[in-house]
Amino acid sequence: MIDGPLVLTLKQNNSNRVYCLNDDAQKAGLHRGMPYADARAFCPNLQSHPADPVNDQAFLHILRRWATRYCPWVGLDGSDGLVLDVTGSTHLFGSEEVMLADMQMRLDRAGVSARLSIADTRGAAWALTHYANGNNIALESLPVAALRLPDDIIVSLARLGVRRIADLIAIPRATLTRRFGREVLMRVDQALGHQVENITPLSNPPHYGVRISFPDPIGLERDVIAATGRLLDKLCPKLENQEAGARTLVLTVYRVDQDHQQVELRLASPLRDPRRILSLFQRGIGAVKAGYGIDKIRLEAVQVEPLPARQTNHVQNSDKGELDDLISRIGTRIGIENIHRFLPADSHIPERSFNIALAAYSLPSEPWVCLYPRPIVLFPPEQIVANGARPPQKFQWRGMQLTTGKATGPERIAPEWWLDDENWRSGVRDYWRVETREGWRLWLFYTPQKPAWFVQGQFA
Repeated sequence: MIDGPLVLTLKQNNSNRVYCLNDDAQKAGLHRGMPYADARAFCPNLQSHPADPVNDQAFLHILRRWATRYCPWVGLDGSDGLVLDVTGSTHLFGSEEVMLADMQMRLDRAGVSARLSIADTRGAAWALTHYANGNNIALESLPVAALRLPDDIIVSLARLGVRRIADLIAIPRATLTRRFGREVLMRVDQALGHQVENITPLSNPPHYGVRISFPDPIGLERDVIAATGRLLDKLCPKLENQEAGARTLVLTVYRVDQDHQQVELRLASPLRDPRRILSLFQRGIGAVKAGYGIDKIRLEAVQVEPLPARQTNHVQNSDKGELDDLISRIGTRIGIENIHRFLPADSHIPERSFNIALAAYSLPSEPWVCLYPRPIVLFPPEQIVANGARPPQKFQWRGMQLTTGKATGPERIAPEWWLDDENWRSGVRDYWRVETREGWRLWLFYTPQKPAWFVQGQFA
């Protein structure tokens, strides 16, 4: 735990600003949004850490789900707060004070520092949470900033001597409307309960998990496969309703001896076809040891991806996904991350003319466009002994004496001067396709600037 003033900083508009601060920093006169350089000038012993808004929002969503234990209507309030409509829920805990104390106790036990308030309206609860320093504080005694007004309106009201909500209420409503618009009166009415302010709860993310229990334990492989098929028939409609497809599924088999086994299936593409998924599951299910019997099976899609519905007609060829299923089957044996595919790259340099990508997370490219044939095997250049600018009649390569039967070329390839490639600093290369009398079809190149011959590839 850090003692003393502490702020979290975030870079905004090319300058670091205070994103969040603790009570000690507030007592030192700091506030949100002020430049970090000014904060250091006000408080020389200030400590700081970079803010992480993305993870903060993720934690806030986790906290929102936890808060549903008190009421079903829980929504986000800005970037750092929650708002709960506890109407009809407080009697379950005895009273409002008891429920609030239970919240505070559980948050403190989890190490979460939070400020809680309860009021008849959302606006009043927000005001008390952010500006009240104790219990039984009257709303009218709070500053006008507690009404969630824009900064420019707060400054304009302060110049007129209006600093408290009570001062604002005392001004005729028509005068406020003419001077500041309708927003000021709307915030006052929301805080006092004269105007309704609804809470929009966030819905829980869809849960893609199903399970089945058996009155009598099962142990045969075909029974487990049949049960998995029934689970897929329940899971796949859920995926279809959300226009999603499963990318990783986990089948958990619970045995009567309280042990369990898991079968993970990682798919090469999002899928929600029960028949295809079941066929891919069969190898993993065959490795399950039933022991004294299986009494429960659970299936969950732990990773899903969007899979929108597609319009098809009699002209288009239906994509049956044979290649994806093949990748998935091989992936269950060697790991789906070990299966790669070659994709064309925009470069005429042989070593840079392709990219290697994971087959499961990339799409096949269009047919490769190449003006000249390229070898199916490419390796680092291997020098051979030869003279002259034309392919040698006889040369030795990898301990073999070879004789040139036919040579086609040259194809001159110049280096890409904008790339710092040490292997191509020597200059241009003249490539030849050489067919030897011994049956080898090789890719040779000659470097004119520094006369030498090399073998770099082999044709089929």
